[in-house]
Amino acid sequence: MYFFFFPNQYTEDEARKMGVVGWVKNTRQGTVTGRVQGPEDKVNAMKAWLSKVGSPSSRIDRTNFFNEKEISKLDFSGFSTRY
Repeated sequence: MYFFFFPNQYTEDEARKMGVVGWVKNTRQGTVTGRVQGPEDKVNAMKAWLSKVGSPSSRIDRTNFFNEKEISKLDFSGFSTRY
């Protein structure tokens, strides 16, 4: 049996409020992957929310952020949940 966290409107709404763009998606391993882009302070705020709050139905055991780098332009124009 697998339990999947389904990113939903809460994550999208929070990303929009914080002013970041990107996407989030469930994996078959029961984890969540995604990309977040924006000003460093806003990305850090989103990372904190993803690590400590998340959507009401989520259970956060740990977070792992990697491949962080400075970019010259955004690759996305909004924030979405991918399926």
